[in-house]
Amino acid sequence: MIELFAADTPNGKKISILLEEIGYVYKVTKVDLSKGDQFKSDFRKISPFSKIPVIIDHDNNETIFESGAILIYLGEKSNKFYEKNNRIKINQWLMAQMGLIGPLIGQHHQFHHFNPGKSKFGEERYFNITKKLYEDLNERLENSKFLAGENYTIADIATWPWIARHEWHDIGLNNYKNLTRWYLEIAGRKAVAKGYDLMKSGAVIPKP
Repeated sequence: MIELFAADTPNGKKISILLEEIGYVYKVTKVDLSKGDQFKSDFRKISPFSKIPVIIDHDNNETIFESGAILIYLGEKSNKFYEKNNRIKINQWLMAQMGLIGPLIGQHHQFHHFNPGKSKFGEERYFNITKKLYEDLNERLENSKFLAGENYTIADIATWPWIARHEWHDIGLNNYKNLTRWYLEIAGRKAVAKGYDLMKSGAVIPKP
């Protein structure tokens, strides 16, 4: 059984989506970021940087932090959504999400959604960066069904929850035909809908 320590964030959702996709039994242990649960000593024992998500695989007593590392671990363990013959390309797009898409869109959330009016420079900078990421992803998806090729992989699962926050971005997902096609195709998967609602609060995937 997998225990997922998470909050209701894109990084939390990417793990619950993969767990649903591969059909593993798991339970969610909520980490309340607003109350500082991530800084408690018990949590820091399994997450040295006080970040979610973390999983404990109770089948073999393995603990893994960092969402990308968790996706790779689960992909290898299940032999699903992480094809051996395409791992170079999958890893590139996974690392792009970890190093670019997530952190930069996360800054856009901070300035544009959570703290509007506090920094014109920050708001404009990360709005433009996020818009460029939309353009780059749209260009990639013009000639590729999914990010790493013709098959749905952990690279898509990593990236999709960040685009699922498109209502916060005020960029207009519908302006990007290929990105919208990809978004809706993934949104239509039953496992994605279940994993999106990882806190069982009735969360519904936003439409473009």
